[in-house]
Amino acid sequence: MLKMESDTFDQLDLQLLSALEINGRASFSRIGQVLGVSDQTIARRFRRLSAEGGLRVVALRDAEALGQDQWMLRVRCAPDAASVIADALAKRPDTNWIGLAAGGTEVVCLTRPRSPGDHDDLLLGKLPRTPSVVEIRAQQLLHRFYGGPTGWLRKFRALEDDQIAALCPEPQAPAGPARIDPEDEPLLAVLHRDGRATYPELQRATGRSESAVKRRLAALLASGAVYIDVEYNSEILGYARAAALWITTAPAALHSVGEALAAHDEIAFASATAGPSHIVVTAVVRDTASLYAYLSGSLGRLDGVQHVETTPFLRRVKQLTYQRAPR
Repeated sequence: MLKMESDTFDQLDLQLLSALEINGRASFSRIGQVLGVSDQTIARRFRRLSAEGGLRVVALRDAEALGQDQWMLRVRCAPDAASVIADALAKRPDTNWIGLAAGGTEVVCLTRPRSPGDHDDLLLGKLPRTPSVVEIRAQQLLHRFYGGPTGWLRKFRALEDDQIAALCPEPQAPAGPARIDPEDEPLLAVLHRDGRATYPELQRATGRSESAVKRRLAALLASGAVYIDVEYNSEILGYARAAALWITTAPAALHSVGEALAAHDEIAFASATAGPSHIVVTAVVRDTASLYAYLSGSLGRLDGVQHVETTPFLRRVKQLTYQRAPR
């Protein structure tokens, strides 16, 4: 079980983050009731986490549920160009989880093209023609073991089972397959900026009635097409280092290794990939020593792991949304 280590934030802050990860649209009064504090206290903590901890609640499309391709890109660049290229990629709506790695000479990027044209435009058009790009490696994600709607914060176990049950949204029977219609775009545009946008705000943005907005959002969430996610700086919890690990396995061990990795506290994201490596994961740790301990310990002991390439992140450029870092 992970433990929080912070001089600025406390257990209540971690519980609030965990509550938002379970139900990002839960009211402050509901969260306060579950955590045993007032809604005013929750509102104050939310504002402070937003101002000082990078907290944002946003709605995201689940590419896997929608049957859309996802690609992990490794873009090797000249050192003086990597930051510029990373910022340019971060501005695209089809990218997230962008980091500068390998001492500032590599950009690691998860891209979710919504159409084959978007994919071709990025991989066959813009990037190859970008000056200072030395090499592009693209690995398609095949199967998610951990991440997406399943958040890393639950590995802190900050909430009891009854608290989790009290926070979970009311179960809705899926009205149909995961699908996003063109008329959903105005709704999702608002929710991508603010996943806690009120129903009157959503009504004004879409021109639909409030009841229609409620029904459509509930249907999108129930089908899995969309989920509410939480963005925050892991540094505020005492976990200041992250790395991408490119893991090669024996073919027969691919699934068992992926499932085992998903259970490791250090792993925030894990997916099988097509390409030189078989699994890519994002590991989040306290410091460099903790990364070594993980590589030589829990990961090193896994049967079926044949090779690991480690790419420590120098700086995160984009998580779920793009906020330009100060120079």
